[in-house]
Amino acid sequence: MIKAALIAGARPNFIKIAALEHAFRQSGHFENVLIHTGQHYDAKMSDIFFRQLGMPEPDMYLGVGSGTHATQTARVMTEIEAVFLKDRPDVVVVVGDVNSTVATALTAKKLHIPLVHVEAGLRSFDRSMPEEINRMATDAISDWLYVSEPSGEKHLLAEGQSADRIHFAGNVMIDSLRRFEDRALATQEHVRRGLEAGSYFLITAHRPAMVDVPERLAIFADALLKLADQGPVVFPIHPRTASRLESLPAGRELMASEQVHLTEPIGYLEFMCLMMHAGLIVTDSGGIQEETTALQQPCATVRPNTERPVTVDEGTNILMDLDAEAIAAAGERALSGSWKEGRIPEKWDGKAAERIAEHLAANL
Repeated sequence: MIKAALIAGARPNFIKIAALEHAFRQSGHFENVLIHTGQHYDAKMSDIFFRQLGMPEPDMYLGVGSGTHATQTARVMTEIEAVFLKDRPDVVVVVGDVNSTVATALTAKKLHIPLVHVEAGLRSFDRSMPEEINRMATDAISDWLYVSEPSGEKHLLAEGQSADRIHFAGNVMIDSLRRFEDRALATQEHVRRGLEAGSYFLITAHRPAMVDVPERLAIFADALLKLADQGPVVFPIHPRTASRLESLPAGRELMASEQVHLTEPIGYLEFMCLMMHAGLIVTDSGGIQEETTALQQPCATVRPNTERPVTVDEGTNILMDLDAEAIAAAGERALSGSWKEGRIPEKWDGKAAERIAEHLAANL
């Protein structure tokens, strides 16, 4: 049996690690050690995600909490080093691009433990994004690089990575989506909220470039008000973002609108159901670009770039400037049924984690 340390740090990680944990366990080749760093430390939301994704309780919870990038990264390194020294795994598996990912990767390599990066090679080419630095640093030192789309392999080869370390496995986030799709539908979350399928807008916004710059947040709030003129707007919002909106005239107007549903963060299954039935999803997130493409749902990503170009080249995602009129026009196109058609990318078939488990067991 291969002792595999699976590292989950933030909610997008949970979705990917859930697929890997399940596939590794089903393969019969791995003894899983599930480590939750606590980078996303909201116990209520973490518990909901773990329960809904069918994951066991973490074997270890490090509880690193929030802080600056340096503080958070250092805390993860300190805590996880003690874990690895005490109970040395045969391989460490990290996913995505959060601080927990790069911190764990650095620690594992300095202890000479084989390192796997799942979702390797994604590049926005925007080094102002902390996630871009985390991706590049993790890829540079990983022993195995599992990519989710062809651009990942192209970028890694251009950076000098050896082809025999790179494996195109597919998208493990879509594994979880396919596995829990029926359960998500069964929640009927849109009906519970009194929303008509195809007639409402689902919003996410969390990146500092959007929510921490008052001028940009004001434009985004104005865009949502214009969408609200066309249909209900559902916006699961972080308390910090809500407090920032309250300081802006457009934000206060948004929060007072009867067409705008500002909610607490939503569970994985309920949010997936809302995605499945929305007329348009407006986001600045990375993973939601992938999920909407897999669901073939219209998605407008309010960013100048994406590290997931297959969602634009083949999928239903478009990139948008932060422009209230343009976002409102996108809403009109989506509700009228004139959004661009997309297709599901290669190997986004719900079996990516199985391919990783098989390949890793054969090659370690």
